[in-house]
Amino acid sequence: MRLSDLPKGAPAVVDRVHDAHAADPIAQRLRDLGFVDGEPVRVVAIGPLGADPLLIQIGSTRFALRRSEAQRVTVRQEAA
Repeated sequence: MRLSDLPKGAPAVVDRVHDAHAADPIAQRLRDLGFVDGEPVRVVAIGPLGADPLLIQIGSTRFALRRSEAQRVTVRQEAA
C-alpha cells in the first residue's frame, strides 16, 4: 500500500521508498528524513477536500508531504 492511500490515523510501518530514477534526490531526501524500512508511520491530517498536503508522523516528527511524494513510500498497515 502507498503512504498516500493510508487512511487517516491508521498505524503502519514503512516498507520502502521507491526511486523514480537513479540518484533520485526526492527519494534520498525521504530516506534522510527517516522513511526507512521498519519505521512506524501514520497520516495525521489530509489537506482540504482530500488534496495536498498530507501531514505525516514518523516517530515523533511530523512532515507535510505532497501526495506525489507520499506515493513513493510503500507501507505495511498494522492492526490498531
